[in-house]
Amino acid sequence: MTLDPAWRDRAESPDDLVRRVKSGDRVFLHGACATPTPLIDALARRGDLTDVSLYHLHLAGPLAVTEPEHEGRFRAISLFTGANMRKPVLEGRADFVPVFLSDIPGLFTNRRIPLDVAVIQLSPPDKHGYCTLGPSVDTALAATCSATIVLAEINEQMPRTHGPSAVHISKVTAFTLTNRPLHEHEPAVLTDVETRIGEIIAGLVPNGATLQMGIGGIPDAVLARLHDHQDLGIHTEMFSDGLIDLVHAGAVTNARKKVHARRIVTSFVSGSRRLFDFVDDNPIIEFHPCDRTNDTALIRKNPRVVAINSAIEVDLSGQVCADSIGHRIFSGIGGQMDFIRGAALSEGGFPIIALPSTAAGGKVSRITAELKSGAGVVTTRGHVHWVVTEFGAVDLHGKTLRERAEALISIAHPDFRADLKKDLARIRNYV
Repeated sequence: MTLDPAWRDRAESPDDLVRRVKSGDRVFLHGACATPTPLIDALARRGDLTDVSLYHLHLAGPLAVTEPEHEGRFRAISLFTGANMRKPVLEGRADFVPVFLSDIPGLFTNRRIPLDVAVIQLSPPDKHGYCTLGPSVDTALAATCSATIVLAEINEQMPRTHGPSAVHISKVTAFTLTNRPLHEHEPAVLTDVETRIGEIIAGLVPNGATLQMGIGGIPDAVLARLHDHQDLGIHTEMFSDGLIDLVHAGAVTNARKKVHARRIVTSFVSGSRRLFDFVDDNPIIEFHPCDRTNDTALIRKNPRVVAINSAIEVDLSGQVCADSIGHRIFSGIGGQMDFIRGAALSEGGFPIIALPSTAAGGKVSRITAELKSGAGVVTTRGHVHWVVTEFGAVDLHGKTLRERAEALISIAHPDFRADLKKDLARIRNYV
């Protein structure tokens, strides 16, 4: 099937495009750097809509539909909560769904969440008529295939990505054309604490490891210290700019991977224009839906999987809270448990939970006697293995409650260790 050379003549304005959305519809919004902001803004201008449910992962940029004046008209339902959604969720104007990232595509394809409309962003079609979902395939492919109506922003600046990220233009109900920069997430300057944690974790990573990492200072600090490693592989749900220099240094070959050998595998990316240029038409990088990247049965097939994930707090039994501060939703379950378990089952692999020892400018210990009231346990104490702070690394796997508590206290900030020892004696009746 070849592309109609007059395809551009079918483009509509964002406002005309979203007139296909009806009151009561369930609408998927493409996320991360691929957030289709012009179409979201156009939805907000639809004064006649009511009771529209908006399903999404992390969204980037301004979100007019979540402003208080639109309450009752739009209800955002967050499957992973980014910074711009925390206030709406906290104030009860939006909802949060705790769910493994690997399970979300199935919610759409099995019609547990029946989608009426998918609002997505695409790269321009090639000569065969195939667009791609660019830097964010994750749950977007399942949503696009499941929705009755597909409305697209076709952006000239959207990178073209490899893997099962293609959407034929004939699948698109209607589209608008844009030529605008994607939402960027510039890497932050590393702190001394992040640098130290990165050094400790890098010392644990063996040659030939298959890495999973997220976004932020700690993953970037780890990647920056792996340039002398050999034959590293990448199978992750996402990555950012920190991976680029590691690939250019020759440390990443993917040669020892058994699943998608010699390919970097991800579900989405978030970063700067440099990152978008890196993934654009890059044949060594494959974007897959997150029910594949995060499939524990596939993750474990790769050798020496080292999964690096973050936490908000860890209690003395090893329970990991990563999605909330007490009752206040901060992010989401995401893919942490998918990779924690996959790494633990991988031959020679292991999972790592990494976090600074304190929060609030050093006033609060993130190693705690017990989690805050309402805190969500994302990784259970039965699943946790390595925990790393700037004060060291401890492996809790197979340890008793007493042993793991003592190990965690040893990597807590020194200012809090005495109180934590008293708490341990109180909780466990130790003398």
